[in-house]
Amino acid sequence: MSIIEQFILGVILSGLIGALAYRRKSLSASGVVGAMLVGTTIFGFGGWTWGMLLIVFFVLSSLLSKYKASVKAQLAVEKFDKGSQRDFGQTIANGGVGALMALLYGLWAHPALFCGFVGAMATVNADTWATELGVLSKSPPRLITTTEIVETGRSGGISLVGTLAALAGCVVIGLSAWGLLLIEAWLGQNGATFPAGASLESLMWLVGVAIVGGMAGALFDSLLGATVQVIYYDSERNTETERARSRDGQPNQPLRGWLWMNNDMVNLVSSLVGAWVAWFLIIAGHSHN
Repeated sequence: MSIIEQFILGVILSGLIGALAYRRKSLSASGVVGAMLVGTTIFGFGGWTWGMLLIVFFVLSSLLSKYKASVKAQLAVEKFDKGSQRDFGQTIANGGVGALMALLYGLWAHPALFCGFVGAMATVNADTWATELGVLSKSPPRLITTTEIVETGRSGGISLVGTLAALAGCVVIGLSAWGLLLIEAWLGQNGATFPAGASLESLMWLVGVAIVGGMAGALFDSLLGATVQVIYYDSERNTETERARSRDGQPNQPLRGWLWMNNDMVNLVSSLVGAWVAWFLIIAGHSHN
């Protein structure tokens, strides 16, 4: 498939998925624009395998956001910056680093960049799974920096349920990446992402890359949330929140953290960390061979 065909496929698929997600209220109008930008870039420069891995993340994360949505809304809706309907900022925060990896791959087709992409996708998937399932934990979370018990939904709070959910999210991305490479080979495209002749069985280490990179990124996400992420005080509801404005539009008072380090920026930075760790693993592995 030529790069032009890949871009056309990217526009069509991201447009169709974006329209469906908008109809199901998983994306806002600006979110559709962001999803199309990310999807087209990843499909165009990375190719079919890259694009399908992005779709795996988006579909699963959208389904999880709807799972027990009413229960989660009662538990921590006022804590989170945004709801289940992703906007432009969220789509770029979740897919921006992946799109960067694909762009670099289009300029320099090195397998390490695909590993970086897997690490980025594993990070955002782990973070999503940890948030969506961790908030349902019967035990209260503990702050990652001090281990003190904190309220459900508190930035930087982690729980056993959330951590296991994050790990499962990494495994799913790793297995999906490996499975997509198998399909790539079955379709006669072996060598499109990894050099022809690479043992597809040996590429099972992609699961390990996803786990290490994804968990590193997800834990760094929690660390940022506990230390420098901006947190506001909503005086009307007497609660801490990630929201700069209350639901009635009134500005909330900054309580701690860096003003520019909102939840979207935390997700973007942590996915960059996950991509770097995954990239480093493959580079270090090759240097010892």
